Amino acid sequence: MDHLKLAAEIVEGATRRGLWLSTAESCTGGLVAATLTEVAGASSVFGCGFVTYSNAAKQDLLQVSDESLRQFGAVSEPVAREMAEGALNASGADIAVSVTGVAGPGASGPKPEGRVCFGLARRGMATDVDTVEFGALGRSAVRRAAVGHALMLCARALRDIS
Repeated sequence: MDHLKLAAEIVEGATRRGLWLSTAESCTGGLVAATLTEVAGASSVFGCGFVTYSNAAKQDLLQVSDESLRQFGAVSEPVAREMAEGALNASGADIAVSVTGVAGPGASGPKPEGRVCFGLARRGMATDVDTVEFGALGRSAVRRAAVGHALMLCARALRDIS
């Protein structure tokens, strides 16, 4: 499904359910938020997004722990979890998605190009995390793929909410 169509489905679903959305992005640099806000009416469900490219920003804005960053690195499921939960808490949203990864070119230490970790936090529910190995597709393609996956997680979460 095309990203804009998926974003429209998310905005419509969140509007129908009266839910607020937020994003916490690193390697996508705000592209998930930009895609959501491309949809007319997004202002009724999207309050804010956080672009936390540096570790310091992750800590300052999203309360990601220094311990998680040191022990697991920025591209990890524990950090993706803390980013999503931090965005949920800081924004007052009902659903927050996070993205942190290695867009490339090349690997980042032991973490290969195309590895992206995602978090999905929902008010009153356990936070889900997952990692996708998109492979060495090139920077733009990894970022586009990560946006698509983040949107898919949001759409799935909205479908699961009765």
